[in-house]
Amino acid sequence: MFKQKTLCHCLAALTLGVAAGSAFAGPTLDAIKQRGTLVCGVHTGLTGFSAPDKTGKYAGIDVDYCKALAAAILGSADKVKYVPLTAQQRFTALQSGEIDLLSRNTTWNSKRDTTMGSVFPGVWFYDGQAFVINSKKNPKVKKLADLNKASVCVETGTTTERNMADYARANKLSFKPVVFEGQEATEKAFQSGRCDAYTTDASGIAAMLVNLPNRSDYTVLPEIISKEPLAPMLRRNDQEFFAIARWTIFALQQAEESGVTQANVLRMKAESKDPAVQRLTGATGEIGKGLGLDADWAVRALQAVGNYGESFERNIKPLGLARGMNALWNKGGLMYPMPLD
Repeated sequence: MFKQKTLCHCLAALTLGVAAGSAFAGPTLDAIKQRGTLVCGVHTGLTGFSAPDKTGKYAGIDVDYCKALAAAILGSADKVKYVPLTAQQRFTALQSGEIDLLSRNTTWNSKRDTTMGSVFPGVWFYDGQAFVINSKKNPKVKKLADLNKASVCVETGTTTERNMADYARANKLSFKPVVFEGQEATEKAFQSGRCDAYTTDASGIAAMLVNLPNRSDYTVLPEIISKEPLAPMLRRNDQEFFAIARWTIFALQQAEESGVTQANVLRMKAESKDPAVQRLTGATGEIGKGLGLDADWAVRALQAVGNYGESFERNIKPLGLARGMNALWNKGGLMYPMPLD
């Protein structure tokens, strides 16, 4: 009798535990739905990725990701609150719950993935660390070795200073880092001549140069010294939200691969006989159901921002950057959407 009662009590406790776990599952996604807004941490101003225009409206490839998520979850790309964050502020904002996710040119690395209570749903942009100089002031500098013992402007709170130190040590060079808070301050310091060179992601250098009237005065050195897979960053507490964030990336990439665009998505849903397109658009299959969304979740995301290639063309191509690693896997790049089934 005692054993039976004990077993009953254990089963009851297990049942209550499962029920309680279900009740508290998906805290981030629940909060997004309850408030009716996705709170997205973005860059304070990085052209092509996240930057406000004169009216304060944000645009960029990282902004497009936020819009796509909001459209998929909440039905509208306009239901996003953008929170501009510096490199120093971004992780605290995510960990404290001030934002739902970071979509802010953040490198996916082991430390951030394993020690910060965070998770990355997939790579949104492949990048690498580069160096730029004022070639009018330093005409003899053609490669990184020519910068030996030079001063280099670098932003605090990023991986760039350590990457530079690692590269210098491996190549028996010496750089003098001059550290600043925030990208804008770092760029201004470099442009004013406080440093011989400036280092950051190649995309960040391109974003700076495209806005300079004296662009021809500057030269980007040929070396790329690091791998910088830039990815959205979420708290490690919501598997449901993580799944939506991950499959939104793959959906926009698969749309490009399948020729589904912002303009033709509804026609493709109605007419395409391609099984991949049918599943992507919700014409067949139950991908939306598996994500806790309706069948049109990806259609709304595509109507909001277009496919990945369209977002790249709109935001990154004007910086003068080629697709390169950010091309699809069947076009010589690394973008490889997982199969939609």
